[in-house]
Amino acid sequence: MPKVKSSPLSRYPNPIRAALKMSEIPLGKSTQYISVYTPELLFPILRSEKRDELDNRFLDFKGKDIWNAFEISWLNPKGLPKIAIGVFEFDAGTPKIIESKSFKLYLNSFNQSRFSSLAEVQSIMAKDLSAACGGEVSVELIEPANFNRNAISQLEGEVIDDIDIEIAEYAYNPSLLANSTSDEHTSEVLVSHLLKSNCLITSQPDWASIQIRYTGSKIDRAKLLAYLISFRSHNEFHEQCVERIFADIKSLCAPEKLTVYARYTRRGGLDINPWRSDFELDIENVRLARQ
Repeated sequence: MPKVKSSPLSRYPNPIRAALKMSEIPLGKSTQYISVYTPELLFPILRSEKRDELDNRFLDFKGKDIWNAFEISWLNPKGLPKIAIGVFEFDAGTPKIIESKSFKLYLNSFNQSRFSSLAEVQSIMAKDLSAACGGEVSVELIEPANFNRNAISQLEGEVIDDIDIEIAEYAYNPSLLANSTSDEHTSEVLVSHLLKSNCLITSQPDWASIQIRYTGSKIDRAKLLAYLISFRSHNEFHEQCVERIFADIKSLCAPEKLTVYARYTRRGGLDINPWRSDFELDIENVRLARQ
């Protein structure tokens, strides 16, 4: 394994093990790009910082954050560059998430380091990411011969985006879900491609498609769509938005079963796809056209 070189991050005590304050993360700041393997580039953030804003009664879920990375490279023992697509799965039960820019910088640090094999790189990444987030992280590196696995697909469900409604609310407003259920009992899967939120730190737009699978009193689709559109000016990380949507629907619509799954578009070679559910144990990593 390559020797880790010192970096400007050395001023932080054990940054790979300790979650940092929002003001300390590198997102939105001038960055030194390091191309030699440097695990200290990873910046964890406590999930509790935003979960504490939500009602704990509605956070009884399982889930994962699925990250797909399309810009992974390293050198083999002879110095020949190798490439792969990475699939990283973080369990929602881990105490920390990885700040996305730090993740990109960490992956970039493999570029000019030599490793014996793809398996070695995969093992190193799993070890580093698990240490950073405080729980086991699944890592799969896909070789070019298998890139056809990433074929474009679509989310199952009925798309609700063509409902003819007037929108006047572009600031997060959970009250739009109030009194939105009927006496009709149903099981359905609804999809919207109109979810947009903004980065918590930089306010850059984050675009997503979202799938909502539920069983319970039928939810008014127009009110649900208006609620989702109200995230348009809302600033939060991807994982936090999905958990907020899950908690709001549980609180205001009281479904017996609920899954919320968002597929965010790629930025810097990474797309982030969180899902939360109180009844499903696994969800397919489905690549969409915008990804």
